[in-house]
Amino acid sequence: MAKQLKKNDTVVVIAGAQKGKRGRILQVQRLKERVVVEGVNTRKKATKRSADKPQGGIESIECPVHISNVMLEELYNARHPEGAQAADKTKSAAAAAKAPVAS
Repeated sequence: MAKQLKKNDTVVVIAGAQKGKRGRILQVQRLKERVVVEGVNTRKKATKRSADKPQGGIESIECPVHISNVMLEELYNARHPEGAQAADKTKSAAAAAKAPVAS
């Protein structure tokens, strides 16, 4: 790998079921060659009642993905310009949908 991934880097998932999702790295596990990305590969986990969480319940946690399945966002946008343009179009389309229509 040319550049090491670090915490708080923005990455794009390039393989697997979560392909195309973007997120910020929360944790890097160097020995296992895995990273935990915010909003990617979430699983539901049942938690027992405790002093910290008196209700217990079900919570969503992010599970690690292999480091080879993610790419820095800058590199991804440089290699896939249509992906960067599509992301910009969806952002502008969402802003246009929120704007009031003049009649």
